[in-house]
Amino acid sequence: MVRLTVDLIANSRKHFKKKRGLSFLHYLKTLTHLYFSNKNIEEIGDLSMCRSLTVLYLYNNHLTNICSLDFASNLTHLYLQNNNITHMDNLSNLQSLSKLYLGGNRVAMVEGLEELRSLRELHLENQKLEPGEQLLFDSRTLLALADSLCVLNINNNNIEDIKELSVLKELQHFSAARNKLLFIEELEGVLELWPQLLALDLGGNPVCKKPKYRDRLITVCKRLGKCL
Repeated sequence: MVRLTVDLIANSRKHFKKKRGLSFLHYLKTLTHLYFSNKNIEEIGDLSMCRSLTVLYLYNNHLTNICSLDFASNLTHLYLQNNNITHMDNLSNLQSLSKLYLGGNRVAMVEGLEELRSLRELHLENQKLEPGEQLLFDSRTLLALADSLCVLNINNNNIEDIKELSVLKELQHFSAARNKLLFIEELEGVLELWPQLLALDLGGNPVCKKPKYRDRLITVCKRLGKCL
């Protein structure tokens, strides 16, 4: 099993290169960006010495869960796309997190984000769901994100309706392409509650075949500049 640990960082040429007067401990304490995508990593080990970490790249690995990040109170960007993560666990201490990328995993329920009051972008596209399954949302998480979330990407997740997302009143960019949205009246009801919306992508949904669906949605959402 490949684990992301301080030893792995020490042995990575891309990261620590011993310099005169710079200890590895000091390097870890001042490290802000960590790049370990495409490294066959299956688990996150103890990185608690990396307390200055703000950006963590772990996409295209083999992670099945999110763990060992309780120390990362300064983390602002977390890239976990294209792993095998099934649950959105152990994120509550990441209270500085502003962008979370979880596309291409196995998440079936959006939850566990109640403490992330600074989260502005949430990317959940292309979850590898079981047949007949659709991406669901926990109401507590949605309410917690209502005042902060500006960008939401839920493309290609078998979603049939978005009524519960109406509480996300600060949304500016919403992508829900290639889902199963059918009823334009439902969309109109949600969009009129999103006064900040600037860009909308619904391409590939059945609703796109409705007569004048673009005109109807733009009429409801006055600031909408881009509707696909």
